[in-house]
Amino acid sequence: MTALGLVLLSMMGYSQHMHPANLGDGVDTARLLSRSDWGARLPKSVEHFEGPAPYVIIHHSYMPAACFNTPDCMKSMRDMQDFHQLKRGWNDIGYSFGIGGDGMIYTGRGFNVIGAHAPKYNDKSVGIVLIGDWRTELPPKQMLDAAKNLIAFGVFKGYIDPAYKLLGHKQVRDTECPGGRLFAEISGWPHFTQLNATEGSTPAPVEPHAHPQAVPQSTPQTPLPAAPKV
Repeated sequence: MTALGLVLLSMMGYSQHMHPANLGDGVDTARLLSRSDWGARLPKSVEHFEGPAPYVIIHHSYMPAACFNTPDCMKSMRDMQDFHQLKRGWNDIGYSFGIGGDGMIYTGRGFNVIGAHAPKYNDKSVGIVLIGDWRTELPPKQMLDAAKNLIAFGVFKGYIDPAYKLLGHKQVRDTECPGGRLFAEISGWPHFTQLNATEGSTPAPVEPHAHPQAVPQSTPQTPLPAAPKV
């Protein structure tokens, strides 16, 4: 069996060690963590769509900032879920999966569950958020490897179409997400796709993607600089 095959088979169960595809280069092992592992609240409801998903969409969180140890990354996942569920009124955390700076993969809504991360694509995509602000800095290698391995696993298990199209969030919404540096990186990944004008023009989603810092908690008395479209 190939090294990649070992990677994929090791991901079949949650909370099992997952070795990166380039085994033997000294990269730490990673794990695919379940919702219970990071302390997720129950979703308000779950709506499935028929797979395999034809799109994979990459995001950055902007805020929370990058996390580099598992307790901090678990807290980041909880913070995102709190904001999405309690402040925005969504069913759950918006993303399908999160990637931490610890190299771990955190299950959000999961595969084949309608998300709240990309307008017009929520019911036919896997939304992967790389925790942190990646406008000017590139995520560390362990995060990029984890994202690639997650996509490979999704294809292997039939959750993602083998001919999937890889997109950055900015291609389907007026936003800087997933950040310029990360977008430049994924532009060189297999299956990256440039959308035409018709495909990329979409109305606001039912559960609009937003970040905590872009939503004021009270009416300011003096004008404030506009928040970046992240």
